[in-house]
Amino acid sequence: MPIERIKTGIPGLDEVLHGGIPRRNVVLLSGGPGTGKSILGQQFLYNGLLKGEPGVLVVLEEHPVQVRINMEQFGWNIRKYEEKGLAAIVDAFTGGIGEAARRERYVVPAPDDLPSLVDIIRRAAKEIRAARVVIDSVTTLYITKPSVARAVVMQLKKMLSGLGCTSLLVSQVSVTERGFGGPGVEHAADGIIRLDLDEIQGKLFRSMIIWKMRGTSHSMNRHPFDITDNGIIIYYDRTLSLSRR
Repeated sequence: MPIERIKTGIPGLDEVLHGGIPRRNVVLLSGGPGTGKSILGQQFLYNGLLKGEPGVLVVLEEHPVQVRINMEQFGWNIRKYEEKGLAAIVDAFTGGIGEAARRERYVVPAPDDLPSLVDIIRRAAKEIRAARVVIDSVTTLYITKPSVARAVVMQLKKMLSGLGCTSLLVSQVSVTERGFGGPGVEHAADGIIRLDLDEIQGKLFRSMIIWKMRGTSHSMNRHPFDITDNGIIIYYDRTLSLSRR
């Protein structure tokens, strides 16, 4: 039986994934600061909207108003899809404080209250019949309690997979960290996409590599990518070596 895949629509990424992300997979989108994690997540969500696939964006580290402004810089007008009931932004940042926050439809009163967060994500996903979900960033939920990292990801995975969503969980790492953003999270997730920004001979290079993806083969190479005015472009036909001879 052929694997049902979700096309990311991100130039080069579906080729690296040999066709797209298997449906219902919960994927860690891991990387350090400045690597483009939020952009890739938003691009994945917006490309789904263009294909008629509703999506939920959960923001834990930035005001929803600023997120909409940032997306518009790439030509991604998520507002019009919110108005049509095809997109939802879950505000897990403001706690409902402020005039703009009071206009948000989905607000988590206490972002550190995981059951409340899960319930509101579930409600938003059900109401718009979401096919794609992006959580930015999941690390916020356990950064002060790393011992619960795997349990948090597993709880989100059960809920999101149960709803039939294909999801990206943005996971933060430090500049020098080789892990994926929390102890045990790499085993809980169905896939890991790692974004890196490395200095080679005095110049910064962006690259991505698929560490794992359940349900499909994928490129085993590290591929360079750029962030353009239209979003991320991955050069699937090129490879980048981080050897510093």
